[in-house]
Amino acid sequence: MPQPRLPVGLFAVIVVIGLLPPPSAEARVKLITLPVRERVEVRLDHDNATLVEEERVVPLVAGVNQVDFSWANTQIDPSTIVFRVLPPEAENQPQVSVLSVTYPPGENALVWQVSSDRSASVTVRISYLLGGLTKGFNYRALVEHDESTLTLSQYVRVRNFAGEAYGDTEIFAGFGEAFLKPIGVNETKQMLVRRVAGVPVVKTYTADVYRFGWLDQSQYKLRVPMHYRLENTSAAGLGDSALPTGKVRIFQRDASGPNATTAFLGEDIAQHTPVGNHADLFLGVAQDVVVKRTVEARRDERVAGNLFHRRVTLKYEIENFKDQLVTLRLAEQVERLRQELGWATGQPAEWEVGDATTFGTAPVADETTQDCVMFAVDLPARDGDEAQIVTHMLEIVFRNQW
Repeated sequence: MPQPRLPVGLFAVIVVIGLLPPPSAEARVKLITLPVRERVEVRLDHDNATLVEEERVVPLVAGVNQVDFSWANTQIDPSTIVFRVLPPEAENQPQVSVLSVTYPPGENALVWQVSSDRSASVTVRISYLLGGLTKGFNYRALVEHDESTLTLSQYVRVRNFAGEAYGDTEIFAGFGEAFLKPIGVNETKQMLVRRVAGVPVVKTYTADVYRFGWLDQSQYKLRVPMHYRLENTSAAGLGDSALPTGKVRIFQRDASGPNATTAFLGEDIAQHTPVGNHADLFLGVAQDVVVKRTVEARRDERVAGNLFHRRVTLKYEIENFKDQLVTLRLAEQVERLRQELGWATGQPAEWEVGDATTFGTAPVADETTQDCVMFAVDLPARDGDEAQIVTHMLEIVFRNQW
Protein backbone atom coordinates (compact mmCIF):
# COMPACT_ATOMS: atom_id res chain seq x y z
CA MET A 1 0.00 0.00 0.00
CA PRO A 2 1.65 3.33 -1.02
CA GLN A 3 2.57 5.64 1.83
CA PRO A 4 0.96 9.12 1.85
CA ARG A 5 3.26 11.97 0.84
CA LEU A 6 4.38 14.59 3.31
CA PRO A 7 2.14 17.67 2.87
CA VAL A 8 3.70 20.50 0.90
CA GLY A 9 2.75 23.53 2.99
CA LEU A 10 2.63 22.04 6.49
CA PHE A 11 5.36 20.26 8.47
CA ALA A 12 6.56 19.59 12.02
CA VAL A 13 9.74 18.31 13.69
CA ILE A 14 10.93 17.09 17.08
CA VAL A 15 14.06 18.29 18.87
CA VAL A 16 15.41 16.54 21.97
CA ILE A 17 16.34 19.06 24.66
CA GLY A 18 19.85 18.47 25.98
CA LEU A 19 21.11 16.95 22.75
CA LEU A 20 20.77 20.03 20.55
CA PRO A 21 20.76 23.77 21.19
CA PRO A 22 17.38 25.44 21.80
CA PRO A 23 15.53 26.98 18.83
CA SER A 24 16.03 30.61 17.93
CA ALA A 25 14.48 33.05 15.47
CA GLU A 26 17.62 32.88 13.29
CA ALA A 27 17.93 29.09 13.03
CA ARG A 28 15.85 26.41 14.71
CA VAL A 29 17.48 22.97 14.62
CA LYS A 30 15.24 20.24 13.25
CA LEU A 31 16.31 16.73 14.16
CA ILE A 32 13.44 14.41 13.32
CA THR A 33 10.68 15.18 10.84
CA LEU A 34 7.27 14.56 12.33
CA PRO A 35 5.66 11.58 10.58
CA VAL A 36 2.94 12.08 8.00
CA ARG A 37 -0.68 12.28 9.06
CA GLU A 38 -2.27 9.02 10.11
CA ARG A 39 -5.76 10.47 10.06
CA VAL A 40 -7.37 13.78 9.07
CA GLU A 41 -10.91 15.01 9.76
CA VAL A 42 -12.37 18.17 8.25
CA ARG A 43 -15.56 19.46 9.86
CA LEU A 44 -17.70 21.78 7.75
CA ASP A 45 -20.71 21.95 10.07
CA HIS A 46 -20.13 25.61 11.02
CA ASP A 47 -21.10 28.31 8.54
CA ASN A 48 -18.08 30.55 9.18
CA ALA A 49 -15.28 28.25 10.34
CA THR A 50 -13.65 25.01 9.17
CA LEU A 51 -12.14 22.76 11.84
CA VAL A 52 -9.27 20.44 10.89
CA GLU A 53 -8.08 17.66 13.19
CA GLU A 54 -5.07 15.56 12.27
CA GLU A 55 -3.41 12.68 14.10
CA ARG A 56 0.25 11.70 13.88
CA VAL A 57 2.38 9.05 15.60
CA VAL A 58 5.32 10.88 17.23
CA PRO A 59 8.54 9.21 18.50
CA LEU A 60 9.54 10.68 21.87
CA VAL A 61 12.61 10.10 24.02
CA ALA A 62 12.72 10.02 27.81
CA GLY A 63 12.78 13.51 29.21
CA VAL A 64 11.68 16.77 27.64
CA ASN A 65 11.09 16.97 23.88
CA GLN A 66 10.42 19.91 21.61
CA VAL A 67 7.68 19.46 19.03
CA ASP A 68 7.89 22.04 16.28
CA PHE A 69 4.77 22.73 14.17
CA SER A 70 5.37 25.02 11.18
CA TRP A 71 3.33 26.09 8.18
CA ALA A 72 3.89 28.20 5.09
CA ASN A 73 1.39 29.69 2.64
CA THR A 74 -1.42 28.01 4.54
CA GLN A 75 -4.44 29.84 6.01
CA ILE A 76 -4.16 28.39 9.51
CA ASP A 77 -5.37 30.61 12.34
CA PRO A 78 -2.45 30.28 14.81
CA SER A 79 -4.58 31.38 17.77
CA THR A 80 -6.75 28.27 17.37
CA ILE A 81 -4.04 25.56 17.24
CA VAL A 82 -4.45 22.93 19.95
CA PHE A 83 -1.97 20.09 20.62
CA ARG A 84 -3.14 17.04 22.56
CA VAL A 85 -1.54 13.72 23.37
CA LEU A 86 -4.20 11.03 23.05
CA PRO A 87 -4.75 8.73 26.04
CA PRO A 88 -2.69 5.54 25.95
CA GLU A 89 -4.45 2.44 24.65
CA ALA A 90 -2.39 0.02 26.73
CA GLU A 91 -1.06 0.00 30.30
CA ASN A 92 2.59 -0.06 29.20
CA GLN A 93 2.33 3.25 27.33
CA PRO A 94 4.53 6.13 28.53
CA GLN A 95 3.27 8.97 30.69
CA VAL A 96 3.30 12.07 28.51
CA SER A 97 2.32 15.67 29.25
CA VAL A 98 2.54 19.03 27.46
CA LEU A 99 4.57 21.50 29.52
CA SER A 100 4.44 24.75 27.51
CA VAL A 101 4.12 26.35 24.10
CA THR A 102 6.24 29.11 22.54
CA TYR A 103 5.97 31.20 19.41
CA PRO A 104 9.29 31.69 17.54
CA PRO A 105 9.36 35.35 16.46
CA GLY A 106 8.95 36.08 12.77
CA GLU A 107 7.90 32.53 11.90
CA ASN A 108 4.62 30.74 11.21
CA ALA A 109 5.29 28.12 13.84
CA LEU A 110 4.62 26.87 17.35
CA VAL A 111 6.94 24.86 19.59
CA TRP A 112 5.55 22.65 22.33
CA GLN A 113 7.61 21.20 25.19
CA VAL A 114 6.47 17.64 25.78
CA SER A 115 7.76 15.41 28.57
CA SER A 116 7.80 11.62 28.50
CA ASP A 117 8.86 9.22 31.24
CA ARG A 118 10.52 6.94 28.68
CA SER A 119 11.21 6.61 24.97
CA ALA A 120 8.21 5.53 22.93
CA SER A 121 5.91 6.53 20.10
CA VAL A 122 2.65 8.27 20.98
CA THR A 123 -0.33 9.50 18.98
CA VAL A 124 -0.92 13.24 19.06
CA ARG A 125 -3.88 15.21 17.75
CA ILE A 126 -3.39 18.71 16.33
CA SER A 127 -6.51 20.77 15.61
CA TYR A 128 -6.94 24.25 14.17
CA LEU A 129 -9.32 26.49 12.25
CA LEU A 130 -8.47 26.80 8.58
CA GLY A 131 -9.46 29.56 6.18
CA GLY A 132 -9.98 29.06 2.46
CA LEU A 133 -11.54 25.59 2.84
CA THR A 134 -15.24 26.19 2.34
CA LYS A 135 -18.43 24.38 1.46
CA GLY A 136 -21.64 25.04 -0.42
CA PHE A 137 -24.77 23.02 -1.07
CA ASN A 138 -26.85 22.36 -4.15
CA TYR A 139 -29.79 20.12 -4.94
CA ARG A 140 -31.47 18.21 -7.73
CA ALA A 141 -35.25 17.81 -7.46
CA LEU A 142 -36.85 15.25 -9.79
CA VAL A 143 -40.63 15.60 -9.71
CA GLU A 144 -42.84 12.70 -10.77
CA HIS A 145 -45.16 13.12 -13.74
CA ASP A 146 -48.25 13.51 -11.53
CA GLU A 147 -46.49 16.20 -9.43
CA SER A 148 -47.34 14.45 -6.17
CA THR A 149 -43.82 13.42 -5.05
CA LEU A 150 -40.22 14.15 -5.90
CA THR A 151 -36.76 12.70 -5.39
CA LEU A 152 -34.43 15.15 -3.66
CA SER A 153 -30.67 14.74 -4.11
CA GLN A 154 -28.46 16.89 -1.90
CA TYR A 155 -24.80 17.60 -2.74
CA VAL A 156 -21.99 19.31 -0.85
CA ARG A 157 -19.32 21.15 -2.82
CA VAL A 158 -15.95 21.56 -1.07
CA ARG A 159 -13.55 24.25 -2.32
CA ASN A 160 -9.94 24.09 -1.12
CA PHE A 161 -8.08 27.39 -1.50
CA ALA A 162 -6.32 27.07 1.86
CA GLY A 163 -2.91 26.35 0.34
CA GLU A 164 -2.70 22.85 1.83
CA ALA A 165 -3.40 19.41 0.35
CA TYR A 166 -4.96 16.65 2.41
CA GLY A 167 -4.86 12.97 1.53
CA ASP A 168 -7.70 10.62 2.40
CA THR A 169 -9.73 12.88 4.65
CA GLU A 170 -12.90 12.34 6.65
CA ILE A 171 -15.16 15.18 5.54
CA PHE A 172 -18.20 15.91 7.71
CA ALA A 173 -20.73 18.33 6.20
CA GLY A 174 -22.78 18.80 9.37
CA PHE A 175 -25.21 15.90 8.97
CA GLY A 176 -25.30 12.42 7.54
CA GLU A 177 -22.23 10.21 7.20
CA ALA A 178 -18.67 11.48 6.80
CA PHE A 179 -16.92 11.06 3.43
CA LEU A 180 -13.41 9.67 2.97
CA LYS A 181 -11.96 11.73 0.13
CA PRO A 182 -8.65 13.41 -0.75
CA ILE A 183 -8.69 17.20 -1.11
CA GLY A 184 -6.06 18.70 -3.39
CA VAL A 185 -4.80 22.26 -3.46
CA ASN A 186 -7.11 24.62 -5.40
CA GLU A 187 -9.50 21.72 -5.95
CA THR A 188 -13.30 21.83 -5.99
CA LYS A 189 -15.02 18.54 -5.23
CA GLN A 190 -18.74 17.74 -5.19
CA MET A 191 -20.18 14.80 -3.29
CA LEU A 192 -23.66 13.36 -2.89
CA VAL A 193 -24.76 13.74 0.72
CA ARG A 194 -28.07 11.91 0.43
CA ARG A 195 -30.90 11.06 -1.92
CA VAL A 196 -34.49 10.82 -0.65
CA ALA A 197 -37.23 9.42 -2.88
CA GLY A 198 -40.98 9.79 -2.44
CA VAL A 199 -40.89 13.25 -0.80
CA PRO A 200 -44.48 14.59 -0.91
CA VAL A 201 -44.80 17.84 -2.85
CA VAL A 202 -47.64 20.30 -3.45
CA LYS A 203 -47.79 22.69 -6.37
CA THR A 204 -48.91 26.09 -5.13
CA TYR A 205 -50.20 29.26 -6.80
CA THR A 206 -49.77 32.48 -4.81
CA ALA A 207 -50.89 36.07 -5.41
CA ASP A 208 -49.30 38.75 -3.24
CA VAL A 209 -48.90 42.16 -4.82
CA TYR A 210 -46.25 43.35 -2.37
CA ARG A 211 -44.05 40.25 -2.70
CA PHE A 212 -44.52 39.38 -6.36
CA GLY A 213 -45.82 42.55 -8.00
CA TRP A 214 -48.09 43.16 -10.97
CA LEU A 215 -48.37 41.20 -14.18
CA ASP A 216 -50.12 44.18 -15.81
CA GLN A 217 -50.77 47.06 -13.45
CA SER A 218 -52.82 49.01 -16.01
CA GLN A 219 -55.36 46.15 -15.94
CA TYR A 220 -54.87 45.47 -12.19
CA LYS A 221 -53.60 41.94 -12.93
CA LEU A 222 -51.31 40.33 -10.35
CA ARG A 223 -48.37 38.02 -10.95
CA VAL A 224 -49.18 34.48 -9.76
CA PRO A 225 -45.93 32.58 -9.13
CA MET A 226 -45.97 28.79 -9.01
CA HIS A 227 -43.92 26.82 -6.48
CA TYR A 228 -43.32 23.24 -5.46
CA ARG A 229 -43.68 23.11 -1.68
CA LEU A 230 -42.00 20.38 0.35
CA GLU A 231 -41.89 19.93 4.12
CA ASN A 232 -38.66 19.32 6.02
CA THR A 233 -40.25 16.77 8.35
CA SER A 234 -39.76 13.10 9.19
CA ALA A 235 -43.18 12.35 7.70
CA ALA A 236 -41.83 13.58 4.35
CA GLY A 237 -38.68 11.45 4.63
CA LEU A 238 -36.55 14.42 5.69
CA GLY A 239 -36.51 16.25 9.05
CA ASP A 240 -33.22 14.95 10.47
CA SER A 241 -31.47 18.30 9.93
CA ALA A 242 -32.00 21.73 8.41
CA LEU A 243 -31.78 22.07 4.64
CA PRO A 244 -29.00 24.61 4.00
CA THR A 245 -29.28 27.38 1.43
CA GLY A 246 -28.34 26.22 -2.05
CA LYS A 247 -29.21 26.20 -5.74
CA VAL A 248 -31.91 23.72 -6.78
CA ARG A 249 -32.19 22.40 -10.32
CA ILE A 250 -35.74 21.16 -10.92
CA PHE A 251 -36.67 18.38 -13.35
CA GLN A 252 -39.89 16.49 -14.09
CA ARG A 253 -40.55 13.08 -15.57
CA ASP A 254 -42.51 13.42 -18.80
CA ALA A 255 -44.33 10.13 -18.20
CA SER A 256 -44.45 7.21 -15.80
CA GLY A 257 -42.71 3.90 -16.27
CA PRO A 258 -39.14 2.74 -16.93
CA ASN A 259 -38.82 4.50 -20.29
CA ALA A 260 -39.74 7.94 -19.00
CA THR A 261 -37.37 10.80 -19.70
CA THR A 262 -36.92 14.01 -17.74
CA ALA A 263 -37.46 17.64 -18.67
CA PHE A 264 -35.67 20.59 -17.10
CA LEU A 265 -38.14 23.01 -15.51
CA GLY A 266 -35.77 25.62 -14.10
CA GLU A 267 -33.69 26.43 -11.06
CA ASP A 268 -34.11 28.37 -7.85
CA ILE A 269 -32.16 29.25 -4.70
CA ALA A 270 -33.65 27.33 -1.78
CA GLN A 271 -33.49 29.30 1.45
CA HIS A 272 -32.28 27.79 4.73
CA THR A 273 -35.12 25.53 5.89
CA PRO A 274 -35.11 24.45 9.55
CA VAL A 275 -36.64 21.16 10.65
CA GLY A 276 -40.43 21.46 10.69
CA ASN A 277 -40.54 24.27 8.11
CA HIS A 278 -41.30 24.16 4.40
CA ALA A 279 -39.30 25.09 1.30
CA ASP A 280 -40.88 26.68 -1.79
CA LEU A 281 -39.16 26.03 -5.12
CA PHE A 282 -40.02 28.63 -7.75
CA LEU A 283 -41.26 27.29 -11.11
CA GLY A 284 -42.31 30.44 -12.95
CA VAL A 285 -45.36 32.67 -13.33
CA ALA A 286 -48.72 31.07 -14.12
CA GLN A 287 -50.31 32.27 -17.35
CA ASP A 288 -53.54 30.33 -16.92
CA VAL A 289 -54.57 31.66 -13.48
CA VAL A 290 -55.63 35.32 -13.71
CA VAL A 291 -56.16 37.55 -10.66
CA LYS A 292 -57.44 41.15 -10.83
CA ARG A 293 -57.16 43.20 -7.63
CA THR A 294 -58.92 46.54 -7.14
CA VAL A 295 -59.83 48.77 -4.20
CA GLU A 296 -63.61 48.49 -4.07
CA ALA A 297 -64.33 50.83 -1.12
CA ARG A 298 -62.71 52.75 1.71
CA ARG A 299 -64.23 54.77 4.52
CA ASP A 300 -63.51 56.21 7.95
CA GLU A 301 -65.57 55.76 11.12
CA ARG A 302 -64.91 58.39 13.77
CA VAL A 303 -64.31 56.97 17.22
CA ALA A 304 -63.55 60.20 19.10
CA GLY A 305 -61.84 63.43 18.16
CA ASN A 306 -59.15 62.59 15.58
CA LEU A 307 -59.38 58.85 16.28
CA PHE A 308 -60.87 56.66 13.48
CA HIS A 309 -61.55 53.10 12.46
CA ARG A 310 -60.51 52.95 8.81
CA ARG A 311 -62.01 50.32 6.52
CA VAL A 312 -60.84 49.19 3.08
CA THR A 313 -62.50 46.57 0.90
CA LEU A 314 -60.41 44.85 -1.78
CA LYS A 315 -62.03 43.04 -4.69
CA TYR A 316 -60.48 40.02 -6.41
CA GLU A 317 -61.74 38.64 -9.72
CA ILE A 318 -60.11 35.27 -10.37
CA GLU A 319 -60.18 32.98 -13.40
CA ASN A 320 -58.74 29.49 -13.77
CA PHE A 321 -58.06 28.44 -17.36
CA LYS A 322 -56.54 25.11 -16.34
CA ASP A 323 -58.27 21.77 -16.87
CA GLN A 324 -58.12 20.90 -13.18
CA LEU A 325 -59.12 22.51 -9.91
CA VAL A 326 -56.51 24.88 -8.50
CA THR A 327 -56.13 26.27 -4.98
CA LEU A 328 -54.94 29.86 -5.00
CA ARG A 329 -53.17 31.34 -1.96
CA LEU A 330 -54.12 35.02 -1.82
CA ALA A 331 -52.16 37.25 0.57
CA GLU A 332 -52.11 40.88 1.67
CA GLN A 333 -49.23 42.52 3.56
CA VAL A 334 -51.22 44.64 5.99
CA GLU A 335 -48.70 47.39 6.78
CA ARG A 336 -47.81 47.76 3.08
CA LEU A 337 -51.54 48.04 2.28
CA ARG A 338 -51.87 50.84 4.84
CA GLN A 339 -48.98 52.67 3.18
CA GLU A 340 -50.54 52.19 -0.26
CA LEU A 341 -53.74 53.84 1.00
CA GLY A 342 -51.85 56.76 2.56
CA TRP A 343 -52.96 55.80 6.05
CA ALA A 344 -49.53 55.12 7.55
CA THR A 345 -48.97 57.31 10.63
CA GLY A 346 -45.92 55.75 12.26
CA GLN A 347 -48.01 53.99 14.89
CA PRO A 348 -48.33 50.18 14.74
CA ALA A 349 -51.24 48.85 12.71
CA GLU A 350 -54.03 47.44 14.87
CA TRP A 351 -56.19 45.55 12.37
CA GLU A 352 -58.78 42.82 11.90
CA VAL A 353 -60.63 41.11 9.07
CA GLY A 354 -63.98 42.85 8.51
CA ASP A 355 -67.47 41.40 8.06
CA ALA A 356 -67.56 42.25 4.34
CA THR A 357 -65.00 39.50 3.66
CA THR A 358 -66.52 36.75 1.47
CA PHE A 359 -63.97 33.91 1.45
CA GLY A 360 -66.14 31.81 3.74
CA THR A 361 -63.16 30.22 5.47
CA ALA A 362 -60.73 31.33 8.13
CA PRO A 363 -57.32 32.69 7.12
CA VAL A 364 -54.59 30.10 6.54
CA ALA A 365 -53.27 29.62 10.05
CA ASP A 366 -49.58 28.95 9.39
CA GLU A 367 -49.34 31.72 6.77
CA THR A 368 -51.19 34.51 8.59
CA THR A 369 -49.08 36.67 10.89
CA GLN A 370 -49.21 40.06 12.57
CA ASP A 371 -48.20 41.65 9.27
CA CYS A 372 -49.87 39.38 6.70
CA VAL A 373 -53.25 37.77 6.10
CA MET A 374 -53.69 34.89 3.67
CA PHE A 375 -56.73 33.02 2.37
CA ALA A 376 -56.97 29.85 0.28
CA VAL A 377 -59.39 29.94 -2.66
CA ASP A 378 -60.48 26.85 -4.60
CA LEU A 379 -60.88 27.61 -8.30
CA PRO A 380 -62.96 25.22 -10.45
CA ALA A 381 -61.50 23.85 -13.68
CA ARG A 382 -62.51 25.64 -16.85
CA ASP A 383 -65.55 24.50 -18.79
CA GLY A 384 -64.39 24.06 -22.36
CA ASP A 385 -62.73 27.30 -23.40
CA GLU A 386 -64.50 29.34 -20.74
CA ALA A 387 -63.24 30.00 -17.23
CA GLN A 388 -65.61 30.80 -14.42
CA ILE A 389 -64.92 34.16 -12.77
CA VAL A 390 -64.68 33.73 -9.00
CA THR A 391 -65.13 37.01 -7.11
CA HIS A 392 -64.16 37.58 -3.48
CA MET A 393 -64.00 40.58 -1.18
CA LEU A 394 -61.51 41.17 1.63
CA GLU A 395 -62.25 43.86 4.19
CA ILE A 396 -59.45 45.05 6.48
CA VAL A 397 -60.34 47.31 9.42
CA PHE A 398 -57.54 49.45 10.84
CA ARG A 399 -58.65 50.32 14.36
CA ASN A 400 -57.93 53.43 16.38
CA GLN A 401 -55.99 55.27 13.71
CA TRP A 402 -55.08 58.95 13.88
